[in-house]
Amino acid sequence: MVEQITQLKLSTIVKNPYQPRLVFDEDKLKELANSIQENGVLQPIIVRKSKLVGYELLAGERRFQASKLAGLETIPAIIRSYSDEEMMTLSILENLQRENLNPLEESKSLAQLADKLGMTHDQIAKALGKSRSYVSNLIRLLGLPDTILKHVENREISPAHARTLLAEKNPKKQLELVDKIMKEQLNVRALEAIIYGEEKVTDKSVSKLNINLFTDETEKELMKKLGNRVKIQANKKYQGNLSIHFDNLDELEHLIKLLKK
Repeated sequence: MVEQITQLKLSTIVKNPYQPRLVFDEDKLKELANSIQENGVLQPIIVRKSKLVGYELLAGERRFQASKLAGLETIPAIIRSYSDEEMMTLSILENLQRENLNPLEESKSLAQLADKLGMTHDQIAKALGKSRSYVSNLIRLLGLPDTILKHVENREISPAHARTLLAEKNPKKQLELVDKIMKEQLNVRALEAIIYGEEKVTDKSVSKLNINLFTDETEKELMKKLGNRVKIQANKKYQGNLSIHFDNLDELEHLIKLLKK
């Protein structure tokens, strides 16, 4: 069945209350607005009828915002019927699957699915095609102080740095470590060395650790894709070992499937 596309007045549409995205790139919005002025809105937005008046936006927030910037009065839309629970689930999943939320937005979205809809971490992981540990690790970030989360949101420290900071239970020390990360450009391995006391970190040892910046970046990329903790040990010739941590048989089977692709 082909869904009917209707032209709706922008003034009758309100923002999605379950929209997980907190920040929109203004330059990219302007680019989209220019494209819309030239070519129109090529893909309709999706809305539902509001319980009060007008419509609530489900999908197409950027197109909606850019259309207003472009000076349009109407926008093509598909009207669907959804419950509050369905709307929240679909809104969050639709945005998460686009993979362009910042880490804090993603963490808050996953927590919403768990807290407001009662979904388990396993259920969320299955819906997103991620591992349970990937979901759990992101949600755990919300246990950090707001000041640190702001640094994560602004990409001043990485989610891997933030996860490592969770091992330090003293909030004051966590903030001191964040300052140290940004001032000294510490990588995750250097931070772990400080927190876990694996070695006395001096300028010389930090310099030595930073030689492995390439492996640290690779670790972060693999952790993001696999959702599991990854450790790379390499010498100056980049010879060494790669280890992937898993917590249970399900995670092992998930990893094997990914590696076979």
